[in-house]
This record gives sequence, structure tokens and C-alpha cells, in this order.
Amino acid sequence: MDFAAFAIPPWLAPWLAWGLAFVLTLVLAAWCTPRAWWRRPNARALAVLGGGTLVFGMLLSALLPSAPAPLEAVAAVRTAPVATDGPAAGARYRVAADLNLREDRGVRAARRRVLRAGAIVTATGATDGDWWQVRTRADGRAVDGWASSLWLRRIDEGR
Repeated sequence: MDFAAFAIPPWLAPWLAWGLAFVLTLVLAAWCTPRAWWRRPNARALAVLGGGTLVFGMLLSALLPSAPAPLEAVAAVRTAPVATDGPAAGARYRVAADLNLREDRGVRAARRRVLRAGAIVTATGATDGDWWQVRTRADGRAVDGWASSLWLRRIDEGR
């Protein structure tokens, strides 16, 4: 027997879940409450039906499989550029605020110099977490060191 013919359309599944929750609430309310509660409509009966349907509806909705992503979203994910872990060698960055250029990675490493806000640095491509090795010109000579990438901005990025 082919059960694919009995597949439920995705738009119908939530309606069925909430309908089943309502029926389940009716059955349990009829079984667990005194008959006198149901002889005429009252606020208590409405609260039992509303609360039970809400609880069972949320439970059944949570058990439903998630809806597949629309094809446009899937295509956008497939064509989106892949983020890299660090900068490409030769990429240029602007220093966002005064920044310590260090001999090695980490705040305990010796400070080589302070790069002023607005200075331009070039990434060498070497990284260690948030620490990037960069090269800049200072006092007429090239200086290499490690800088926290948290203080670096792309040249085209706004302040």
C-alpha cells in the first residue's frame, strides 16, 4: 500500500492539529468533569474548552515537522558568499580607535606601538581567533605585529 497518497498538505497540518486538540479537550472534559457543568453554557465551561484547546494545540503544533524553506530562501543560502575565519592576505583595514600593535597574540604580549584611529593596516593572513597579524608603515618603515580584529574595520565600512 502506498502511503504517499495519504500525505497531508503542509498548510492543512496546523488546522488538523488544532482541530484534534479541540476534540481531545471535549472528550477529556466530558470524561473528567461533572455533567452539571455542561447542561448550559457558562464561563467555567468556556475556560475549560479554551484552556484545554490551547494547551493541547500548542503541544500538537510543537510535534509537527517544521515547514520546508521556500525555494527562494534555499537558493539565496546556496549563492550567499561563504564567510571566512579571517582576513585574506593583503586585505586593508582601518583602525577604528587607538589600537595596541603587539609582538604576539594576546593582551599580555609586549606592545610594539600604538596605532592611531584612522591608520591603515594590511592583513598578512595569519590569525589566531580574534587576533590578526597586520603590517603597517610607521616612521618610514614597515612594522609587523598582532592586533585585535575587534578594532579593525574594512576600508569601505562606515564608522
